[in-house]
Amino acid sequence: MIADFRSDTITQPTAGMKEAMFSAPLGDDVFGDDPTVNALQDKVAKLFGMEAALFCASGTMANQLAIKVQTTPGTQVICADKAHVYLYEGGGIAANALATTKTLESDSGLLTAKNIGEAINPTDDIHFPPSVLVCLENTMNKGGGVYYDFEEIKKIKTVCEENNLKLHLDGARLFNALVETKETPKDYGQVFDSISICLSKGLGCPIGSVLIGSKALIEKARRQRKAWGGGWRQAGLLAAAGIYALDHHVERLKEDHAVAKEIGEALKGKSWVKKVYPVKTNIVIFELANSILAKDFVTLLEKQNVKCVTFGKHLVRFVTHLDLSQKQITYTKQVLGQLNF
Repeated sequence: MIADFRSDTITQPTAGMKEAMFSAPLGDDVFGDDPTVNALQDKVAKLFGMEAALFCASGTMANQLAIKVQTTPGTQVICADKAHVYLYEGGGIAANALATTKTLESDSGLLTAKNIGEAINPTDDIHFPPSVLVCLENTMNKGGGVYYDFEEIKKIKTVCEENNLKLHLDGARLFNALVETKETPKDYGQVFDSISICLSKGLGCPIGSVLIGSKALIEKARRQRKAWGGGWRQAGLLAAAGIYALDHHVERLKEDHAVAKEIGEALKGKSWVKKVYPVKTNIVIFELANSILAKDFVTLLEKQNVKCVTFGKHLVRFVTHLDLSQKQITYTKQVLGQLNF
């Protein structure tokens, strides 16, 4: 038995999802006539109350398309220093958009209207690149799955409007936040100029993300996706998985959150744990004692058939998901309880 907590991207399609995939009507999405891709895009756009959507191969592609079409070379993107778009997308902001970044420090990775407002470059000084786009991430991966207070997001939107900046959301795990708060997808659609949602994380699809925005933005993104080699043909096979996930796998995210809290509690009080980040959704990050390296800890656990990842020199991350059984969860807590250093 192997308990795999490396990421919620390792999930396998469920039986119902597979059935939906292999019975989906197909076409050619580059020609725009795959009916299942079109159905997914229409469904997501309607869900968020936005004009249009574009099915993409990955969250990185969706984010980078949003950044590319809302910046011009030499302009500036403001984001957190822990942001996925900055840390984990291969330097895409520089390579794809030829834009600069201004990263803001935050322990949790969540930004505020105040620190964004203070970071915006003056428009009348040619020494500085024009600030044109703000990127938020919800939930925040490097912050341990924490999520924004929506009132703060609305304040950030006001700052962006006052300074003529666009606002993008990396919502790879947005549904994890939504099931814990009172907001709806339409609430987010009213605030952001563009949103990316990932289908292949907690929602359990084999592949895919969706970029949402205005018709004009999505048309630009579609053209850019083609230039990047992102046009695909009978993609309805994958889009059907996304439709199934949105219909069946959203509310069950609360189960993943409950399991994450169990793991977090199992770590508390251990002599080899210095700190456990607050567990808000399906991510558990903890800091090891100074004498223990994360890479050594991860190797030790893997020898006992528990997989997780390093997240820093002394940081380790566990992510819960729909493929974990109660037997695997119980076993993992037993392994953690028996560790000695």
